[in-house]
Amino acid sequence: MFDSLHEECGVFGIFEHKRTDAASSVYFGLYALQHRGQESCGIAVCDDGVFSHKRADGLVSDVFDSDSLHKLGQGNIGLGHVRYSTFGGKNPNNIQPLVIRHIKGNLALVHNGNLVNAGELRRKFELSGAIFHGTSDTEAIAYTIVHERLNCSSTEEAVEKAIPKIKGAYSCIIMTATKLIAFRDVNGFRPLCIGKTSDGAYVAASESCALEAVGADYIRDVKPGEIVVISKMGVHSICTHVKSKSNICIFEYIYFARPDSVIEGTSVHHARIKAGRILAETSPVDADIVIGVPDSGLDAALGYAQQSGIPYGTGFIKNKYIGRSFIQPKQHQRENAVRIKLNVIRETVKDKRVVMIDDSIVRGTTSARIVKLLHDAGAREVHVRISSPPFMHPCYFGTDIDSEENLIANKYTSAASIAKHIGADSLAFLPQDKLCDLVGDSMGICSGCFSGKYPISITGADKKNKFDSKIHD
Repeated sequence: MFDSLHEECGVFGIFEHKRTDAASSVYFGLYALQHRGQESCGIAVCDDGVFSHKRADGLVSDVFDSDSLHKLGQGNIGLGHVRYSTFGGKNPNNIQPLVIRHIKGNLALVHNGNLVNAGELRRKFELSGAIFHGTSDTEAIAYTIVHERLNCSSTEEAVEKAIPKIKGAYSCIIMTATKLIAFRDVNGFRPLCIGKTSDGAYVAASESCALEAVGADYIRDVKPGEIVVISKMGVHSICTHVKSKSNICIFEYIYFARPDSVIEGTSVHHARIKAGRILAETSPVDADIVIGVPDSGLDAALGYAQQSGIPYGTGFIKNKYIGRSFIQPKQHQRENAVRIKLNVIRETVKDKRVVMIDDSIVRGTTSARIVKLLHDAGAREVHVRISSPPFMHPCYFGTDIDSEENLIANKYTSAASIAKHIGADSLAFLPQDKLCDLVGDSMGICSGCFSGKYPISITGADKKNKFDSKIHD
């Protein structure tokens, strides 16, 4: 809304063994993933090889109703997408699913992540005569797969050949006339899991919370580089490119994912509580109450309170009817806009030394406004604790982080100077060397936005200015 972070999207797909109301199942799955993208959404359904789809700007509940779901028709395969675009501006051609009719059949594709060689792929295909309708990375993925499909006997074989050519972050689901295919990039930057319902339907989704929304039991995560193929013949896996260890974005655990999700075997809720406990150990403070900034700061605040022994309290009430896509007000109205989204419970903070836990600080403007709300409500002291390290570098794999020169941690040399800027009595971040403690040493993580060290090479030509005129998915 102000200077908060956004994740690009969520993906969901279902394969039923009989003709049924697949569109409604996808709808419920997307509803559970709405937190991952609130700008636009879409659903595609396959009925005996015939594709129907609908895509539009807006929330899932705004775009789809019973009539629109009915018009999508019956089918046994469906997939859907919720989207937040990294770059400014809107292009309806970027809304997913991307539905393609090529010489060997129909294909629908949904994608979560960012490629680092999208520009290179796009130029290659444009020089060979391809026409791009949007500006998203997803089109580059689709063209690569279709290009390989022309010389392959199956779509999964085409995906297998395409993976080495697609560099960056991608958790994708493909629907063909007869199959649902789920695959991740070889580093596993973005999450993707599969589950099964009691009547034998298979589901693939960005998060396990979406499986539960359709009554599916979690089976496992799709491995980095793995291709999972679901058809009437059953489920089989292609592991040509599988890596033993992922480099999943650590911010999935800190902020993006729903707390009731389990990613790579780790509970998001427990990871956030662990972050709060670590903050209490590394950055203690004498205080009277611990509060969290809704929503992703709440679990970390609970962990801080448990470890420190300082009582936990509810300090803010969040207006649940305002999503992350709340319309940006004019400059002079932004102070009021904070109050619209967050209200302080005065009885919790008045005349008290408050520890306020939040998930991150990007530019500092929102943090400053929230700290001011607490002071205005009578807080005697406000000590800010952040359940992530300072943002120092951009992300190239699907997180909307501001340019380096706009990040507050690059403008000020110390936590004390940032604290002064946002009006806090003290400020501390989660130590970088403690990030692995959130998920366990057996897992690999990507923390390039904090450290500047990325799991894959980022060349100068591939670096994207997130606030130029381009729009990517």
